[in-house]
Amino acid sequence: MERSMDRLLKQARSSGSLNLSNRSLREVPDEIYRNLDAVGEDEKWWEGVELQKLILAHNNIEVLQEDVKNLTMLSVLNISHNKLSCLPAAIGELSSLKSLDVSYNILTNIPDEIGSATSLVKFDCSNNILTELPHCLGWCTDLSELKARHNSIAKIPDEIANCTKLLKVDIEGNKIMEIPESIFKSWTKLTELNAARNLLTRIPENTGVLTKLIRLDFHENKISKIPSSIMGCCSLAEFYMGTNLLSSLPEELGSLPQLGTLDLHSNQLKEFPVEACKLRLSVLDLSNNSLSGLPPEIGTMTSLRRLLLNGNPLRTIRSALVSGPTPTLLKFLRSRLSHGEEASGTSSSSVNNDVIAMATRLSLSSKDLSLSGLGLTSVPSTVWETQGLVKVDLSRNSIAELPSDMIACSSLQVLILSGNKIKQWPGEILSCLSSLSCLKLDSNPLSQDMTDSSWWP
Repeated sequence: MERSMDRLLKQARSSGSLNLSNRSLREVPDEIYRNLDAVGEDEKWWEGVELQKLILAHNNIEVLQEDVKNLTMLSVLNISHNKLSCLPAAIGELSSLKSLDVSYNILTNIPDEIGSATSLVKFDCSNNILTELPHCLGWCTDLSELKARHNSIAKIPDEIANCTKLLKVDIEGNKIMEIPESIFKSWTKLTELNAARNLLTRIPENTGVLTKLIRLDFHENKISKIPSSIMGCCSLAEFYMGTNLLSSLPEELGSLPQLGTLDLHSNQLKEFPVEACKLRLSVLDLSNNSLSGLPPEIGTMTSLRRLLLNGNPLRTIRSALVSGPTPTLLKFLRSRLSHGEEASGTSSSSVNNDVIAMATRLSLSSKDLSLSGLGLTSVPSTVWETQGLVKVDLSRNSIAELPSDMIACSSLQVLILSGNKIKQWPGEILSCLSSLSCLKLDSNPLSQDMTDSSWWP
């Protein structure tokens, strides 16, 4: 063990990185605190590298000594899953520290000196026994990610509003009763907020200022109302409000263009607003509410892949439909629309828009956009407006030509145009797609021999 430790320390002095996780350590080896002062006889001190990354996770360490201040170049410190009951004040002297993970310990407080670690970008103090966050954390104005889940924190300090670069905040599983509006006013760059399993009774009225928010989780609180300003969260894709006290929903909820997942299970909802049927959802969870009926307009939400309704006193829908496949339920609801409503609600244009919107959301992560067999007569703008696409399938449509805007698809590697109505060889456009390696144009009425073209991927 000692020989192995010497080897790791020697490697760390040349690489600047040391990983001692899962080694049943009860204390931090003194050699680490001494850093380059512990150079061996066969080493050249001038070739050593100051320690920049230190991983001590999953051990039995009870104390982090004040000598940690000697590691002046440390940028990453992970001492999670240990037995620390306190942190040394010297943590504030680590001026280069960017990432600090002290989760899964038995910490009762975070020293105010952490506010002096002004380079901090990521801080994780989850799964401890904290009752508060230090107000001095507001001095860490470069902070972009804050995790403090599963503690006993009752209040978010007002000073955290100074952390205007925050992108992700996770405070799930605490005892927080309120999120001040002043904080939301400052967190305008926020993309993810998880405040689930707290004691919140309201959502700040100015929530709409969070225009870049993608994921918002308030499930298992005591919230009775969603503010109408929610319509301002124009980037919101996932919204979790399950297990609250909602009895109604604002009409403005239907104005969220990117919303794909809406979880409203285990509330007190008596109706689902017709205005919300404009949403292009993939998942809608309305289970365990007080719904006695549904607006038939839900049937026009053709992008829905999962509609959960179990646990509602529905009187007008057979239980077999409620627990059956979602497409069958949607078809039944459409059948209950008047003829005029049904015609407008299920037009091919409306259905195609829903399918395109859903396919675009999926392509954000997969980089694969499939729009095959939709009867399209032109290439949708989403093809060149979605960044980073690698594969696009437009087969089995009625597309006659490629728009010049396609040249913006610089990352495209695979383009499938089989079974369309393309008559002219689109060489000028395709020659601009430098990454293209696979092109399929079979079953098109091309007017010239493709083998004679001056360009071929």
